[in-house]
Amino acid sequence: MSTEGNNIALFFITEKGRLLAQKLAGLYPDMKITKYSAASVAKKWQEHRGFIFIMAAGIVVRTVAPLLKDKKTDPAVVVLDEAGRFAISLLSGHIGGANELASEIAGFLGAEAVVTTASDVNGLVSIDLWAQKKGLVIEDWEMLPHAGRRFIDSGSLKVYDETGIDLPPGFTKTDGPADADLLITNKNLPSVKGGLYLRPKNLVIGIGCNSGTSEKEIELAVKRVLKENDLSFNSVSLIATIDLKAEEPGLRKFCAEYSLDLITFSPNELNSVNGVAESAAAFKATGAKAVAEPAALLGAGSDRLLAKKRKSGNVTIAVAEINKGVNAVEKGKPDKTGKIYVVGTGPGDISHITPYAQRVIKDSDVVVGYGTYIELIKDLLKGKEVFSTGMTQEIDRCRKAVELASGGRTVSVISGGDPGIYAMAGLVFELLRQQGESAPIPSVEIVPGISALNACASRLGAPLMHDFASISLSDRLTSWEVIEKRLEAASMADFVIVLYNPKSKGRTEQIGKARDIVMKHRGPDTPVGIVRGAMRENESIVVTDLRHMLDAEIDMQSSVVIGNSNTFIWNNLMITPRGYEKKKQFSK
Repeated sequence: MSTEGNNIALFFITEKGRLLAQKLAGLYPDMKITKYSAASVAKKWQEHRGFIFIMAAGIVVRTVAPLLKDKKTDPAVVVLDEAGRFAISLLSGHIGGANELASEIAGFLGAEAVVTTASDVNGLVSIDLWAQKKGLVIEDWEMLPHAGRRFIDSGSLKVYDETGIDLPPGFTKTDGPADADLLITNKNLPSVKGGLYLRPKNLVIGIGCNSGTSEKEIELAVKRVLKENDLSFNSVSLIATIDLKAEEPGLRKFCAEYSLDLITFSPNELNSVNGVAESAAAFKATGAKAVAEPAALLGAGSDRLLAKKRKSGNVTIAVAEINKGVNAVEKGKPDKTGKIYVVGTGPGDISHITPYAQRVIKDSDVVVGYGTYIELIKDLLKGKEVFSTGMTQEIDRCRKAVELASGGRTVSVISGGDPGIYAMAGLVFELLRQQGESAPIPSVEIVPGISALNACASRLGAPLMHDFASISLSDRLTSWEVIEKRLEAASMADFVIVLYNPKSKGRTEQIGKARDIVMKHRGPDTPVGIVRGAMRENESIVVTDLRHMLDAEIDMQSSVVIGNSNTFIWNNLMITPRGYEKKKQFSK
C-alpha cells in the first residue's frame, strides 16, 4: 500500500496514546488522528488503506472483525502499545501493506516490528506481494495458500515463465509447465493441474464495433475470442480502437467495468499497418481499411497477432501481445522511462536511514550498490533484483542504473552517507548528460542521508560549529597536487578540516603529508578526532591532537576531523566555539 499520510487513519484512547500519535505525525504529517470509537472506525473503514491503533490488540480485533471482507481488499491494520515499543502487523500484512507499515513505524520510533506472516518469518519472498509489485494478477486466490505452504516447506518453487521476468530468490525456472508450482503466462494450459497462475497484463484487445453496441455484447465477444484461443481475460491490459469510437458508450462502460485503459488511433495510423485483413465496409464507414487487427498491433507495439479478427454480431475482435519493453502504451508508443532514486543510507544501519529513503528502496524494482552498503540494508531488499559491484566500480553501477531506468524500471542507487557528498549523485547526472538528448532520460530524485561528516561530528561532540572544509585525500580521481593546494588553503584560512578517504592499503603516505601541511599553520596540540565505522558495530572513536594523530588506526572507514585555532577538548569531546561567548547573555 501507499503509506502517504492522507491514506492512513490513527485511533487512540488515552492521553499517552494521543502523545504517541502526535509523535507519529512527524512521520505521516497528513495522517487523520481520531479518538477511538467503534462507530468512527466503521465510518472511516472505506476511506483509508491503512489503520494504526494505539490500544490493546483485543479491542482492535473485536472492532474490525465485522468489517472484514477478504485479503484482497481489507486495509492494513497495525497495533501499537502506548509506550511505542512494539508495532504489530495485525491484518493485511502483504497485499494491504501492514508489514511494511509496521516496519516503517518501528524504524521511526526505534521500536520492534512484530510480523508473523510465515514467508517473512522464514525469510522468504511473499508470493502475493511479489506478484503485485510485478504487475501480475493472481488468478485463483484459493490456490495461493497451497503454493505458500509448498514454498515454506521446501524453500523453493518451480516457475514456468513466458515473460522473461526477473525471479526472486527461491523461485527456480522450469521449462515444463506440467510440474510448475507457479505459471506466469497469459495462456490457459488445460493439461496443467495444480499450479497457481500469475497473469501478466500483456494482452491488447483490438475492437471494431457498430454504434450503439452494448457493454454486454462487447464483453461477451471479448471473452469468447479469448476462450477460443486459450487466453486469460485477467491478462488483458488495454483496449485499442479507432478514434471515432473514443466516446462509444458501450465500449467506455466495458473499459470502466474492468479498469481497462482505452487507446485510440487515427485512420492514417491504422492504415500504416501492413499484413492485416482489410474490410471495404470499414473503409467506407471510417476511412480505415481495418480496425481491430491494426489497433491491436499498434497498441501492443507488435507485428504478430495472437488471435486474428473474429466478427461476432456488432463486434469485431483481434488480440495481440504487448512486445517486451513496451508498457502501458499511449498511441502505440512505449510508456515514459523509469526513475532513478539516488539514495543516501547514512552510516548504514536501518535506524539511521530516513523513512522516506526506506520507502523508495522498497518501492523500487531494482537496487544497485556497492556490496558492503547492500549488505547493511539487506532487510529492505526482500524480493528485489539487486545489482552489486566492488568498491572501484562506481561507473559500472551507475551505468547499469541508467540502462535499467531508461527501459522503464524504477531503480534505487544506494550511496553510503549522503549521495551528494563524494558519492553517486554527480556520477548519475554525468552519465545521463553523456547520453545526449536523443536517448530516453529517466527522472532522477536525490534522497539525502546522514553524511560521514555529520555522523562523525555527532560522535566527537560539536567540532563543526564554525566554518569547515571537507577534503578527500584519495588521488584516484583528483591529482595530489590539487589536493595539496586545497589542504594548504584550508589550513591557512583556519577552517576546521574533515578528511575523507584518509588512508587505504594502497595509499599509506597521504595522511602523513596532509598532517605536515596542516602543522605549518597550526600548533601540534590542535585537537583531532578520528572516527572509524561511525554508528556501525565496529565503531571506534579517538580524540587526540595533531602531534599524535598518526598513532591511531586510520583506514578507509575512518574520517579525520582537525580542529581550528579555537577548537578545544572538554570531557574528551571536541568543541569548536561559534562565538556565543561574546554575547552579553552568555555569562548570565
